[in-house]
Amino acid sequence: MLNEETYNKLVAMQLHGLAAAFKEYLDQTRSGDELSFDERFGICVDREWTERQQRRLTNRLKTAKLREPGCMENVNYRHPRGLDRSVMQRLATCQWVKEHDAVLITGATGLGKTWLACALAHQACREGYTSAYVRIPRLLPELAVARADGSYSRQLARLAKADILILDDWGLVSIGETGRHDLLEILEDRNGLRSTIVTSQFPVSSWHDGIGDPTIADAILDRLIHRAHRLELKGKSMRNQTQQGGEGE
Repeated sequence: MLNEETYNKLVAMQLHGLAAAFKEYLDQTRSGDELSFDERFGICVDREWTERQQRRLTNRLKTAKLREPGCMENVNYRHPRGLDRSVMQRLATCQWVKEHDAVLITGATGLGKTWLACALAHQACREGYTSAYVRIPRLLPELAVARADGSYSRQLARLAKADILILDDWGLVSIGETGRHDLLEILEDRNGLRSTIVTSQFPVSSWHDGIGDPTIADAILDRLIHRAHRLELKGKSMRNQTQQGGEGE
């Protein structure tokens, strides 16, 4: 009776991992348990710790809304696209996130740019960082609406808050004067404080002209390129390949 009450109290306190481990302990004692109290208690605490960490990761991934289910274990290095395994392994340490650097991923469609960006963000979520994913062609119209309904500052604050912000499909659409200022505001808020991942079909060398206004382009690229790791992908599309549980864009 006392054990049942203890179990119910653990559940009521939302110590679900500890409760599950305690129940397993009770079941095992019927057949004998050779572990000491310290060892058993450590196992129970580890179980609670693991379950809490998993719940937090699940919540971070849910909030991130990553477009692709990328993860570093499934990166395809066999396809010839100029992807350096050693560079990806360094990025997997998330040191670039700690140092608030950017990652710029460029290359033709079908080479896995978005998938790789999401894999990097997923790895960072595992390490306790928060992430957010947006497509620039959709983001800029949404910010225009936010200006009109009074939620613009709140939207910028949301984008500034994420430890990693993925800006997907850079340069895919003409951004216009308002869009240029929006991008500058987003990157200014993150400069030296947060990390940004940008994917684009166009080489970085063409971004300045694509932005349109030379002065604003200088300001945007200065905040983005100064401390950036570049993944410049080349080769044929990967979309015709069938990979079970593997990478695609």
